[in-house]
Amino acid sequence: MENSILPIQRLYGLLTQEYENEKEEYRVETSKMSVGRKVKRGICWYPVVACRSYYNSLNQLVVEIKQTSPQDIDHHFEYGKPVVFFTTSNADQDGDSVKPTYLPHPCTISYVDGDRMVVVVPSSQFILDLQRCTTLGVQLYFDETSYRCMFHALNDVLKSKGNRLSELRDIFAGQHCTSHHTFNPQTFPWLNKSQERAVNEVLMSKDVWVVHGPPGTGKTTTLVEAIYETLKRETQVMVCAQSNMAVDWISEKLVDHGIPVLRIGNPTRVNDKMLSFTYERKFESHPDYPDLWRIRKMIRELREHRKKGESIHQKLSRLRDRANELEMRISSTLFDESRVVACTLVGSSSKLLVGKKFSTLFIDEAAQALEPACWIAIRRCHRVVLAGDHQQLPPTIKCYDAQKGGLGKTLMERIVEHVPSCVTMLTIQYRMNEQIMRFSSNWFYDGVVEASPSVKNRSLLDYDRSIEWIDTSSLPAVENDEESDSTTPDYKESFVGSNYGRINKSEAELTLKTLTNYIEKIGKQRFLDDRFDVGIISPYKVQTQYLRRLVSKRSEFKLFRSSISINTVDGFQGQERDIILISLVRSNDQGNIGFLNDLRRMNVAMTRARMKLIIIGDASTLCHHPFYRRLKTYIDLL
Repeated sequence: MENSILPIQRLYGLLTQEYENEKEEYRVETSKMSVGRKVKRGICWYPVVACRSYYNSLNQLVVEIKQTSPQDIDHHFEYGKPVVFFTTSNADQDGDSVKPTYLPHPCTISYVDGDRMVVVVPSSQFILDLQRCTTLGVQLYFDETSYRCMFHALNDVLKSKGNRLSELRDIFAGQHCTSHHTFNPQTFPWLNKSQERAVNEVLMSKDVWVVHGPPGTGKTTTLVEAIYETLKRETQVMVCAQSNMAVDWISEKLVDHGIPVLRIGNPTRVNDKMLSFTYERKFESHPDYPDLWRIRKMIRELREHRKKGESIHQKLSRLRDRANELEMRISSTLFDESRVVACTLVGSSSKLLVGKKFSTLFIDEAAQALEPACWIAIRRCHRVVLAGDHQQLPPTIKCYDAQKGGLGKTLMERIVEHVPSCVTMLTIQYRMNEQIMRFSSNWFYDGVVEASPSVKNRSLLDYDRSIEWIDTSSLPAVENDEESDSTTPDYKESFVGSNYGRINKSEAELTLKTLTNYIEKIGKQRFLDDRFDVGIISPYKVQTQYLRRLVSKRSEFKLFRSSISINTVDGFQGQERDIILISLVRSNDQGNIGFLNDLRRMNVAMTRARMKLIIIGDASTLCHHPFYRRLKTYIDLL
């Protein structure tokens, strides 16, 4: 059997490859890509203006940034990500011809909401520099911090010897046997049998447990129940996930369950409920905070108004000691009052958590997290519970060699492979009609997932097939929109560029025509009265952007726009809709289907639908692959 250190060493090498690749990609992106292109890709805001500045509750100097010409473009700015500011030599609003000059000192995002961003900056002089710029922009910077945290965690794992971290490393590699508590299983009447079994096995495990939750099987419900029951036996636990959005989701469910949560880092979904359990908001609400704020203000004023030759060292030292004492007291109170500390995996390296240890770590959406990121949090904990589904979206890997070498293989997959006795699969799903669910269950989950009786035969219309495939290979093309290329008379794909991939405008038109016909079949008034919702999914970003443009200007969708969501597969992860339409785009004579070969993405797309799933694509192209061939046969036989 392989030594448990060797996989970690390989992982370190693969992460190094990914790091170097992403760093080079950022360099090329920064030097060659126009500002306008960056804006469209969601990695840049331009133009922006620097507004008010202030010290936040963590005594960080921040400045508020606003877009002067807000655009309806999905962006990638979120809490904790590094950004860099730039100024330009002219005021071309499109940004296609401007030449950016980058300001020194990367900054960090503290808060994003709509067209407003709050950024932590290094000094007041930096703010003055921003305010002097006549044309200002901000773009994402290469994220050194996350990589540094992952490399540091892997080094700790490699060096660990004779401690709990080394034991977990060996257990995950199948080197050591796991151990369990022994007690009579508890009953939870509000859970189904597989969920109940999962909660009991989490409680019994001493080392590691995996809750494998296929789509719609109530993974979050089960995990929240497991956390709730664990807190009857332990004082405090840590809950992590790869993304801020996933942390927000599980945190909100825990708060709804009456569990005191301390959220490290700001939430993605900004509302009063989410903000109320963040560290910063709780810190500001503490009774000692006004005294701390007053002392911090005195320190700043002493420094700013210091007279030449005046000795203020002793006074500053006394004030700093008092401020540190108050900070520690407030922080200690916040952690003592909280039963759950929630943060992203990278966020678990926060200085706020220095010296903190937890009996149990729960990692949600573990199948989307890089293994090195998981080790950042595992170092703080005695045992680990992972929840997710490795048959859905994997981690994002940009370097082909790193992906081929196995960087995309998650810790959850490794445990499923090496310690299969520590896995519980949830088997009853509550989302999809039986017809929609069955193919996914058979292909990805060995047919063990079953539909709950409450959803098994649920449909929008009587005698309606819940899943259908509209094959474009034998259809005459619909009339394209006026902005379409009139020289493309069929459903063949077009190549847009390496960053956007493929587009199929005729298929987009057909997708919207199909949706219009189905809404009319349901009845427009019934559709509105019953508040049905629709998701339009495409694997390709440019196809989703084109579909959004078409929907925004078509009068027939005016009444229904708020009910229609259009996004990529990644954008729909964790969501569900009554009606899902999937535009597969690929149509060529060679049978090339690109990253539709990643069947986990198709699994995610198909399992978003509750009652109606419509797949639109060229069967003659897609059915070269056995998955799509069998899917087409399955649908035809219904």
